[in-house]
Amino acid sequence: MTYSYFKTLTFSSIITNTHHCPNKKIIWMDCGIHAREWIAPAFCQYFVKTVHKLSRTHDSEYHRKMMKDMDFYVTTVLNVDGYILLSQTRLWRKNRSPGPAGCSCLGTDLNRNFYSNWGTVGVNFSCCSQTFPGKSPVSEPEAQAVTQFVGNISKDVLAFLTIHSYGQLLLIPYGHPQVIAPNQDELMEVGLAAAEAIKKVHGMDYKVGTSPTILYANSGSSRDWARLQGIPYCFTFELRDDGTHGFELPPDQIRPAVEEAYSGALHIITHAHDKAFNRATAAGAATLWATVLAAVVTKWFA
Repeated sequence: MTYSYFKTLTFSSIITNTHHCPNKKIIWMDCGIHAREWIAPAFCQYFVKTVHKLSRTHDSEYHRKMMKDMDFYVTTVLNVDGYILLSQTRLWRKNRSPGPAGCSCLGTDLNRNFYSNWGTVGVNFSCCSQTFPGKSPVSEPEAQAVTQFVGNISKDVLAFLTIHSYGQLLLIPYGHPQVIAPNQDELMEVGLAAAEAIKKVHGMDYKVGTSPTILYANSGSSRDWARLQGIPYCFTFELRDDGTHGFELPPDQIRPAVEEAYSGALHIITHAHDKAFNRATAAGAATLWATVLAAVVTKWFA
C-alpha cells in the first residue's frame, strides 16, 4: 500500500494497492473547483485520511478485496489560484485566468468550462459574471488537466465524484434539462440509498435528482463531461448546509458534515465496486458496508 501527495493540477493524493490486479478500477474525486466552497477541500482531506486508515486495517475479507480492486485518485483543491485568493475575497468562485480581450474582470467558472453541452444553459457570457463559462470549451488549465488525465483512464474509472457546497444535494447527470443519462434510474436508486446512508450518521436530509429538477439547469460541468466519457457513476455532492450559513459553514459543523458525506460517498463507491466485480448482492452489500463504516468512522474520530 502506498500513499502519496502530488502538488499538480491533476491530483494531489493517490491511494493505491501495489498488489497486481488485472482488472483494477479507479475512483476519481475532486474538491474545491469553486474557491469559496471551503467545506469541500476539508471533505477530500478527511476522505483521504479515512480511506488510508481503512486500507491499513483490513477489517474484513470484503474490505481487503475492495481495496485490492481499486485505486483512489483525489484532488483536494482543484481551483488552486482561486482558493489562494480567498484570504482577500472570501466568496470568490472562479479561477483567476485573464478574461477575453477588453475585459477587466478575471476568472472563469470552471464548472461551466467542460465539454458537456458547453454554453447552452445556466451560464452568463459576461466575463464579469460568476457563471462565465470561458472563451471556449476547456479553455482553462484546470479543466484541461482533468480532461486529459481522466480522459486517458476513463475506461477504468468506475465513479466520478465532485464535491461542492452548499444545499445538501446529490446531483446526477445531466445539468441540461433535455438530456437524460442512459442509467438515470440506477443513478437515482444509488443516490437515494446514499442519501439514506448520510442521514444515518447525523440525521441530515439530502435531496437527490438532476440539477434542473432540484437545483437549476446548467451546462459545462465536470460531472456531465465524465458521464459523456462513459464513466457510469457520476455524482455532484452539495454538502452542508441548507442555506442558513451558506458557504461560510461554522467550524462546529465541519466534522459532522464530512462524516456524513463520507458515508454517502462510500455507498456509491461500494455499489460501483460490487457492480463491476459481479457481486450479486451489490445493493445490499453497499448499504451494509456504508452503515458499518459510518459507525467505525464515528468511533475512530470521536
